Amino acid sequence: MCELCTTNGLSRRHLLGGGMAVAGLAAAGLLGGLATPTAALAQAARPNDIPPAEALKRLKDGNARYAANKPRQHDFSAGRAARASAQYPFAAILSCADSRVAPELAFDQGPGELFVCRVAGNFVNEDGLASLEYGVQVLGLPLIMVLGHTNCGAIDATIKVVKDNITLPGHLPGLVNALKPGIEAAIAKQPKDLLATAIEENVRFNVRRLRDASPILSKAVADKKLQVVGGVYEIGTGKVTAIEA
Repeated sequence: MCELCTTNGLSRRHLLGGGMAVAGLAAAGLLGGLATPTAALAQAARPNDIPPAEALKRLKDGNARYAANKPRQHDFSAGRAARASAQYPFAAILSCADSRVAPELAFDQGPGELFVCRVAGNFVNEDGLASLEYGVQVLGLPLIMVLGHTNCGAIDATIKVVKDNITLPGHLPGLVNALKPGIEAAIAKQPKDLLATAIEENVRFNVRRLRDASPILSKAVADKKLQVVGGVYEIGTGKVTAIEA
């Protein structure tokens, strides 16, 4: 059983049997004014009710295992019935949609442990922000990581658009506009490796945007219930490097 499935000696299945299944419906209580004492108790006993620093350590330790090719042996069927009633992810990952980036693998986590939002260029748009607000407000996430990666095609394409004034077809200009702030900040630095710098600046920009997103995320950050961090995944090695925003 994974470490998230056990809290104070009680299994997740045991907790669910004691009324934790109501936590899966917490959204109705929070959003519709229908919270019940049972739901309140469920919220207090969530397995993911941990400090942001502990959640970040779990990610770092998991990535170290993955990069060393020493992942845990996950039994993906274990806890399946319990997860049908509720979920308790301990971190959200805003990741690029790149097929070479798989957050659950990169951080060596099993089903139900990560709340993952993916879009080419790992940027925050309105839908992604709403998803992350749901994760924090309803699921109780203590940590969000904006995860960029090396050799990002979306960032590279945006650099070419900005520098060469190229117009892309279809809906791609919308993606470019979302990525421009980070790319323009990188260009202003005149770095030797523009792509690598742009990838990092894009992460920084979106970390700051999430930290400042009101009313839900900014309040959780101010109350020290939520930490928003950045990282870059090295495709060749599997290692995630922290990015200070």
